[in-house]
Amino acid sequence: MSSTTRSRSLSDPISAALLPPPNESAADREKRLQAEDQAKKISDDIDEMLKAERNERRRKKAIKVLLLGQSEGGKSTTLKQFQLLHAPADFHAERIAWRFVIYLNLVRSVRRILDAVSPDYEILNSHLIDDDDDENAEAASVIISSADGTTSSSYHGIKGYENYHHRLAPLLVLEQRLITLLSDEEDNEEREATRLTTNWGGSHSSSSGSSHNSKMRPDLSRGLAVVIPQTVIHPSPSSPLSPQSTQEISVKTTSNWKKALSLGGRMKSPKNPHSGELEGWWEDPDDPVHIINKCAPAMLDLWKDPNVKRHLAEKRLRLEESSGFYLDEIPRITAKKYIPTDVDVLKARLKTTGVVEHVFTIKTTEFRGLTWKIYDVGGSRNQRHAWAPFFDDVDAIIFLAPISTFDQVLVEDPHVNRLEDSLLLWKSIVSNKLLCNVNVILFLNKCDLLQAKLDAGVRLNQHMVSYGDRPNDYDSISSYFRNKFGALHQSYTPNKERELYIHLTSVTDTRRTHTIISSVRDFILKSNLKIGGYM
Repeated sequence: MSSTTRSRSLSDPISAALLPPPNESAADREKRLQAEDQAKKISDDIDEMLKAERNERRRKKAIKVLLLGQSEGGKSTTLKQFQLLHAPADFHAERIAWRFVIYLNLVRSVRRILDAVSPDYEILNSHLIDDDDDENAEAASVIISSADGTTSSSYHGIKGYENYHHRLAPLLVLEQRLITLLSDEEDNEEREATRLTTNWGGSHSSSSGSSHNSKMRPDLSRGLAVVIPQTVIHPSPSSPLSPQSTQEISVKTTSNWKKALSLGGRMKSPKNPHSGELEGWWEDPDDPVHIINKCAPAMLDLWKDPNVKRHLAEKRLRLEESSGFYLDEIPRITAKKYIPTDVDVLKARLKTTGVVEHVFTIKTTEFRGLTWKIYDVGGSRNQRHAWAPFFDDVDAIIFLAPISTFDQVLVEDPHVNRLEDSLLLWKSIVSNKLLCNVNVILFLNKCDLLQAKLDAGVRLNQHMVSYGDRPNDYDSISSYFRNKFGALHQSYTPNKERELYIHLTSVTDTRRTHTIISSVRDFILKSNLKIGGYM
């Protein structure tokens, strides 16, 4: 060591303390170096332990993801896909309970057709269009705007309507019992005055007076008691049901309806190898499958009737685009031993009030033990105020925008185009300063319906003038929407460094959606670990 270096070291007490003794022997030097090596090893081990503890704390922290977007945009289906991918046993165990929801979706589709072809369709439609209550209609996704922005106004009943109504009357009665099973108790009380008979058999003894007497009887769920009014009202074949019957059925997130409507220990026959649930419901005379099965031929005749098809087209009602569409699957769905498939459950529509939470744990080696919390916070206008409290400590947002809805209007406001509403909603999310450091993933959803709509000849420029004379094909239009949403993010995000990940999706397509979810999941995890300095 030079005299200059030694002089500089002596001026620093710590450096001076670390210098070897001036007359250090070779043996002492060897001992000192061994001690220093041991001390360094201990220090390195402590650093590794601290790093591991930090990583473990990070891994134990739940990753919080919000699913946002307008009603019927695909959020609930995306949530089901997360469950199917990461908790398939739980998903499959619940499938049989969805049978009741699927039945109700099918029955309500039939109801909407009967209302549409009714001589009094204009009366019902005026309620749907003029009522400001955004909970008043289930048909948000099938109200189609014309090229000039108005809704269709062709109202003529079809020949044979009374015959269809008579043949399907038991089904319309059954609808009310299914509503009772699945609805919130508060909604049931509000609807009680207009409820049809609630027995499964569909008897039609009419009553001109109202009775306040009711009885308690256990229903199919075996454990969920329902108040069944004694009054039986025969639905008139000349007019549709009151507007209250068109309200979308909702169930509170606190409801345990899946457990209540599963077969449980009711039957002692063997378990089905596909669902894991007990078989034998078709042997129960009170099960709705008997009415569904009996009315199947009439449902098929109604759905395939050319006059019905023509009237639906005149009114621009495309039920194929709505959630819970099963009319093309009537023979399979109405079979007595029908068991819902994964796809059936993914397509099922049941609105929830409140926030739906799904929790699962990553099982991959790299992220083993990390908990995810996925929240679906509802997309109708009256539920969007509930979003803000969930912005705190959120790790990522998956925003779903159904791009097939460019020719549809909001049921809450028939003057607002659904896609324009998605764009405004997207702008409000990406410009929110509370979310400036949150990962944002955009799902441009319902691409399958977009393709089908374009194949049918629907032109985008008749509903969105800004599209101009560009080609009316899927690739051009999907790229247009990708650029439009991307430009809004770039213009309004408070964090210009934030990357936007956009995926074209059809979230009912399990294989493709699982690939996208896995990619999104890994991106969110690695991004959060990187931000925390753990990668």
